[in-house]
Amino acid sequence: MNATSVPIVIEPLTEKEHEVLRHLADALSTEEVAQTMYISVNTVRTHVRGILRKLAASRRNEAIRRARQLHLI
Repeated sequence: MNATSVPIVIEPLTEKEHEVLRHLADALSTEEVAQTMYISVNTVRTHVRGILRKLAASRRNEAIRRARQLHLI
C-alpha cells in the first residue's frame, strides 16, 4: 500500500469515539456497546456517526479497517 492510499482522518476522534471504535472492532452490537459503556443506544449511534464522518467511511467495517491502517486501534 502506498502513501496515497492510506486514508486521512478528517478530524481527531474523541476519547469516547475511540472507546466505541474499539468495541466495534471487537464485533459488539450497538446494544452491547451501550451496555458495556453504560450509555444509551442513541448515544452510541451518535458516536458511530461521528466516527464514520471523521474517518470518511460509509460503513462500520470500513471505519474499523481505516482505523487499523492508521493505528488508531
